[in-house]
Amino acid sequence: MNDGRVLFQEFLRAPTRVATVTASSDALVAALLAPHRLDGAPDAERGAEPGAQPTADPIVVELGAGTGRVTDAVAHRLGGRGRHIAVEINPVLAARLAGRHPDVTVVAADAAGLPTVLAEHGVERVDAIVSLLPWSAYAAAPVPELAAGVLAPSGTFTQVTLRGLHLLPPARRQLRDLREAFGEVTGGATVWQNLPPARILIARSPKRA
Repeated sequence: MNDGRVLFQEFLRAPTRVATVTASSDALVAALLAPHRLDGAPDAERGAEPGAQPTADPIVVELGAGTGRVTDAVAHRLGGRGRHIAVEINPVLAARLAGRHPDVTVVAADAAGLPTVLAEHGVERVDAIVSLLPWSAYAAAPVPELAAGVLAPSGTFTQVTLRGLHLLPPARRQLRDLREAFGEVTGGATVWQNLPPARILIARSPKRA
């Protein structure tokens, strides 16, 4: 069964735990990863903050990995360097992802348990977190706070958010929580090539109590 059919099937089975019924477009995946320094490409090519050097062996975490479109792209960018941990709450999607990416640490778990997941795998700090979590995940757990707590000081967190819904209470709460957990929060341009159109929230300078 192809990824699209599996995603739709799992959405029908548990709609609050699957963020979308369509896989992320190539354009959205590129926008999600652009702020992260993973492969040493020039800043101008990646849209990343100028002047910073890429991490030699970055530790990258995915939240809500789904069918693995972002996983494929992260693995390509890393090129065998660093460490790649993908967290997916849906056990069916997680199993498929693990079978396709044996070199990626795939964990079937809730994002709320991120600190525990990392501790169980011997990781204290990570360099990049990319998230496709739905709003329901933010309502159930302090995702920005958890992400800020495990990011290195120079790390970056990116989150996909739907375009045109920014005035809805869940979107406003998401943005508020990000601003409380990070010193710098910006929004990327709308990715119209995605269905539905979306944009990326970029958070840097994690705050810690």
